[in-house]
Amino acid sequence: MYLHIGMDKIITYDEIIGIFDLDTTTVEKNTRDSLANAEKAGIVENVCNDLPKSFVVCEKDGKRKIYITQLTSQTLQKRLSNPVAE
Repeated sequence: MYLHIGMDKIITYDEIIGIFDLDTTTVEKNTRDSLANAEKAGIVENVCNDLPKSFVVCEKDGKRKIYITQLTSQTLQKRLSNPVAE
């Protein structure tokens, strides 16, 4: 199963570790620091043209990737609940 997370980016369900709301999670300094470190490490990919609202943490073949998206975490959760097979 696949999840469209913004722009032209599609990921498989088995890659997803977590989906997080940027407004609520970045209140904590640890989360902000983790995202900053991930960006420095080059594992953050921005898949939005608008104001970012959530981020998706993924892992594939032992490699971690974080996607910043303009879709809300609720929208992504709804898409997970109503899968579309491709």
